[in-house]
Parts: sequence; structure tokens; C-alpha cells
Amino acid sequence: MALSFLNNFKPITAAEWKQKIQVDLKGADYNKTLLTSTLEGITIKPFYHLDTFKKLKIPTPTTDFKICQNILIHSEEEANKIATNALLKGANALKFIVDKPFNFENIFENLLNKNYEFHFQFNFLDQLFLLELSEFLKNEIFYLNIDPIGQLTETGNWFYNFKEDFKILAQLSTKIKKHHLVGINSKLYQNAGANTVQQIAYSLAHANEYLTQFGGEIVNQIQFNIAIGNNYFFEIAKIRAIRYLYNLISNTYNKNTIAQVFAQPSFRNKTIYDYNVNMLRTTTECMSGILGGTNTIANISYDNVFHYPNEFGERIARNQLLILKEESYFKNAQNIATNSYYIEEITNQLVEKSLTIFKEIEKSGGFLKQLKEGTIQRKIKENAQKEQQLFNENKLILVGTNSFKQENESLKNNLEKHPFTKKNYKKTSIIPIIPKRLAEEVEQIRLKNEA
Repeated sequence: MALSFLNNFKPITAAEWKQKIQVDLKGADYNKTLLTSTLEGITIKPFYHLDTFKKLKIPTPTTDFKICQNILIHSEEEANKIATNALLKGANALKFIVDKPFNFENIFENLLNKNYEFHFQFNFLDQLFLLELSEFLKNEIFYLNIDPIGQLTETGNWFYNFKEDFKILAQLSTKIKKHHLVGINSKLYQNAGANTVQQIAYSLAHANEYLTQFGGEIVNQIQFNIAIGNNYFFEIAKIRAIRYLYNLISNTYNKNTIAQVFAQPSFRNKTIYDYNVNMLRTTTECMSGILGGTNTIANISYDNVFHYPNEFGERIARNQLLILKEESYFKNAQNIATNSYYIEEITNQLVEKSLTIFKEIEKSGGFLKQLKEGTIQRKIKENAQKEQQLFNENKLILVGTNSFKQENESLKNNLEKHPFTKKNYKKTSIIPIIPKRLAEEVEQIRLKNEA
């Protein structure tokens, strides 16, 4: 019946649609009126059509996304308590953020042999500890996320130095074969203000430094740790582009792979004023992550910018993901974006532009060379300044901060931690890449003027 109904209508070409639109514009310029250019140099059209449809074959995970809880380890007993509660309340993955070695038994008491994922973010590099931890967790699914280059980009210094850091990583790679060893700190680029094309290109060039050093043996031991911004469809396309291009690069090492992607919402667009809006932002960002095919998502709480982790905020953040998965039809949604004309077109353009930048980086000597020269930092800063100008001119809107403000809102006595970018007075070997929220300057002025 439905097919018969559709057969009564003649197919309309893209040219006919455009002609009809131009008639309705009554003389207005089609290009100036309806085409939008982004900071990435991508043109957004008013419609997309089968006539120009080009589909990429994106390597996509076959399993549903994991819901992850981030846990700072201050006290081992407290970290275990938080982990146990998070898993009981619906999480099925944990990410431990670690500043020093810890006691394995205390942290993982009653957590093992239950098919959970364990992720780590180490702010130190200790070969013996990491080998012992890997042996302890050998029957579990775990991701160490060792990333000396990420340490360099974020702090301006290696853990020790280039030679020692890569020597330790090489020794670890010979003994840790079946688990994910390396993490790519891609979220830093988004949080510092890189545009979508830059984020993809720099993430891949970052990863390729490890592939160049260790070869194809570690292709399937790398995880991308990304931040998801608020450009809904572009973020879906970003994840798909990373997957496509990483597999393309892997092919040069005679490997096929489905990139492992860990995601969390960006901090760049989060605010301290009208902070409940952050809950809406993180919800749509998590949706982008799910539809893009992220393997694991760790949401951030609505008050994360200015409050220390607390049970209520973490529960709300976790429940946002549970509602999306169990009540909003986002379970096993990793293929839903496939065949969407718009998303496929954006993915194609992101792939093309990112690959161009990636090749330029490799031709110039690689990602580390451009970091040492300050090229990567300069280009991210240039784009961040463009975004900041758009925000300052109210062309980039953050509700509650530069639009629909609650003028009498008071936060001066509600700040548990410093919510602004801190100056780094330490000597560094390169210029670090500094994350910064768009709303910081406006918020500082409002705080100063509070009664």
C-alpha cells in the first residue's frame, strides 16, 4: 500500500528543489540567504538530496555503549565505596583518575569478575606499578590510557623526558598485549578551542606518533578520549570521521580496526551562572556521542565546574545516560545516523579536511615537531579566539550567560573550587595547550560586581 502511494509521485531532483527555493526567495540571493559557513570552512546547505549522496563505510562497534562513572582516588576506601554504589545504580564502567600508586585490593574489593570495564587516567608514569596493576586485572577489561604526548601537550613537560617516557611505554607494550595500553587525550583540543576539523586531525596525528614508534602492533591497543561539544550533528559526524580515518591509517600498517572511543561532554561551553542549563547541554552532547557510535560515555555533573564531586550531581549525570539508554530508545543506537544525507555529507567533509591537515602535519615532520615549534598551539589559539569573539558579540549563545541572564543570581558564596583557568608558573619544555571555558571572562566580571 505504502509503495503504491509513493509511486504516484514523481521523484524531484536536487536541481528542481533549488529552483523552487529560489522562486520562493523572491529575488533574494540563495547563497547569502541560505548557505552558512562554519569556522571549519564547511558550508551548510538548506537541504540535502540523494543526487549528491555519498556514503562512507564507517567501522562501527557491534555492542551498545557503556555508562561510565569518573572517580578521583583520594581515599582508597572511599573510591571503592563510590564505585560500588555507581555500579549498583546502573553504571557498567568506571574511570579512576589517579595521582599516585594505590593498593589494588582496596580499590577493587568486590568489583572483579563481573564484566565491568575499568578505565584509568594516570597523572604519573610508574612502570613497575602499571605492570603489577595489569597482572592484577589480567582477567578484566581495562584501559590504561598511557599517553606521554598527552602529558606534554597539557602540562608542557614529559613525565620524565622523551627518551625515558617512550622507553617505559615500549617495555610496557612488550608485556601488555591483550589490553588497551595507550590513550589519546583528544578532549584537550576541544576544551582548548580547536574546531572540529582540527580536533580530528590532531587526534589522528597524535595517535600516529605512537604508531610510527611502535608499528601496527599497537593499532588495536589505542583508545581515543574525546570531548563532545554542543554542535549536535557535527559531533556525531566527528566521531564517525575519527573511526573512518583511524581505520584508513591502520590499513597502512596492514591492520583493520574499529577505533575505541571514550567520550565525555566538553567543559568549554559549561557555565557557573544558570548552571542547571548545563544539564541540558550534557544531555544533547551525550546523545551526539551515542549516535556517533561512542563505546563508553562518562557524563559530567551539571555543577562540576564549581563544585567538588558530590553524590547528587553524579547521580543526576549517571541517570541522564540511563534515561537515554533505557527510556529514550538510544539503546544500540550506534548505527542510527547511517544513511542520513546531512550527517553523511558532514562526515565526508570532515574526513576530507581533516585528512588534508593530517597529511600536512606528517609532511612537515610529524605532530611532535609541530608541538615543539608551537604550530599546533598557535592554530588552536587562533580558532579559540574566533569562537570567543563570536561569544562576546552574542553570535554564539550560552543561555543564562550572554542571553536570557538571571541578573540577580548570586554565586559568590557557592564556589567550592576555582572555576577559572589557572596560570602556569612552572618552567615548560613546550607551550602547553590550555583548556578554557568561553564564559570565564563574563563570569569573572559578574562575580566581581555581585553585591
